[in-house]
Amino acid sequence: MTTLVERVWYSGRRPLWPLYPLVWLYRTISENRRRRAWQAMNERIPVPVVVVGNITAGGTGKSPLTAALTSLLKDQGWQPVILSRGYGGKSDRYPLLVNADTDARIAGDEPVMLAAQSGCPVVVDPDRRRGALWALEQGLGTILVCDDGLQHYRLPRDIELAVFDAARGVGNGALIPVGPLREPLARLESVDFVITNGGHLDELEHERQFTMTLAPTELRNLVTGEVLSPECLEGRRVRAVAGIGNPSRFFDTLMALGAQVRPLALPDHHRFTPADLHSEDGEWLVMTAKDAVKCRGIAPDNTWVLSVTASLPEVFSEAFVARVNDCNQSLDTMTL
Repeated sequence: MTTLVERVWYSGRRPLWPLYPLVWLYRTISENRRRRAWQAMNERIPVPVVVVGNITAGGTGKSPLTAALTSLLKDQGWQPVILSRGYGGKSDRYPLLVNADTDARIAGDEPVMLAAQSGCPVVVDPDRRRGALWALEQGLGTILVCDDGLQHYRLPRDIELAVFDAARGVGNGALIPVGPLREPLARLESVDFVITNGGHLDELEHERQFTMTLAPTELRNLVTGEVLSPECLEGRRVRAVAGIGNPSRFFDTLMALGAQVRPLALPDHHRFTPADLHSEDGEWLVMTAKDAVKCRGIAPDNTWVLSVTASLPEVFSEAFVARVNDCNQSLDTMTL
């Protein structure tokens, strides 16, 4: 059903127009929630806080961007800490410090993936502000990067980045449930950067719109650890499984690499079982890094993980670093 609804949302048409009264209700609740959160917000966090998110439903590439930002910040001498909601996980205590070996059933798939990819401390807490203050109390880092937190207004923030899938854009431009927008496009007026994954979007009139590309970098066997070049998929019969926000992007990537793809799209944050990982004789089972952290221990020997890396233009990197430095100087001034 979700796939069908998203197809409607991103078709450019609005066949769900009879639901417009619910759009008004959704927008009213969302704006009231945002207003109350801002009014109740306490003092700023004493280190720069970067929030990565989106205003559309579905996958856009937030997590690869988060990993790329932490790498950039490390190069500049910062010690990033990643904050996450930990969607799909269920811990008996929060805040939860996550590393690459943490059980994804407890922490959620994206935090474990980000811990493995970035090498940064990852703190999971549904209350991102509480997680942020705990991370600083523990001395985990000098800057906070929140993955998927644009609508979590309890968390004070200094820099906001909104991510879009260029292939999907803003869909029919309507708010949920008629369209895919979590917030009106006017929300972009208050973000610092708009990142479009895979191309430029003319309908987004923002002076700081930058294009991000995701490039396949590695093919790794989940069981043996063997590493191959993604080009090894050329001509290969592949059973592709994806429990992510936009599975078609993953399948398209495999086909662009020359693979003969037999796809299986599953719901975002799907909890895998061995039955999901069946392939035919002669096929490779290929999945994303996000799904792989949930399949350790149940994956067959022919399971391969395709890793991707986000690439951003140098002009963005320079603008982002300058913005971070400005925020840091502002915070230093406040503490004098």
